[in-house]
Amino acid sequence: MKSIVVLISGSGSNLQALLDSCAAGFIPGKITGVISNKANAFGLKRAEAAGISTAVLSHKGFDSREAYDQALIAAIEQFKPDLIVLAGFMRILTAEFVQHFSRKLLNIHPSLLPKYQGLATHQRAIDAGDTEHGCSVHFVTEQLDGGPVILQAKVPIFPGDDASIVAERVHAQEHQIYPLVVRWFCQDRLQQRANEAWLDGNVLPAQGYAQDEDDVEVAP
Repeated sequence: MKSIVVLISGSGSNLQALLDSCAAGFIPGKITGVISNKANAFGLKRAEAAGISTAVLSHKGFDSREAYDQALIAAIEQFKPDLIVLAGFMRILTAEFVQHFSRKLLNIHPSLLPKYQGLATHQRAIDAGDTEHGCSVHFVTEQLDGGPVILQAKVPIFPGDDASIVAERVHAQEHQIYPLVVRWFCQDRLQQRANEAWLDGNVLPAQGYAQDEDDVEVAP
């Protein structure tokens, strides 16, 4: 059973989806630690309620991004992780950090990558007049939001929608596809090879895995 460490900064709704999926046996892995850079992150309470070890490592006590990431590496390594999952961790990671955990770093981004890398993705999609938006799970590389995409989920944008409404739709999809991708990784079906994502021995296309709607494994 693989050891999973989750990094958070906020409410931890994706963390909760992963906790529930592990508890239900959907993910054949165990979340062994949850680390936050913010002491008031509600996700820490979610982890504690599930009996998961937590740690807080504030970036404010470090004089450089590199120094913080070295301390974060040490904190993560205590859990001997097979997989590190970024779930709303609001930090730009250094190249040294990414290289240290190469091929076992996952992130979820609230857009259909490569569109709208960075912040304020929902409003940017609305401002652009998009009728479709979504989220992407991808491996983390040194390029911000630029690692190989594994799986995407799409949601509609209707006339009159604001960013909060679109965000709710996207979050609902995030809570489905993130546990699914973690499940694949823990089943040894998913790997990163160079700058490509591979599932079941096949390289995935740029937009990630494509499957029929009735063929989707859904987390409980």
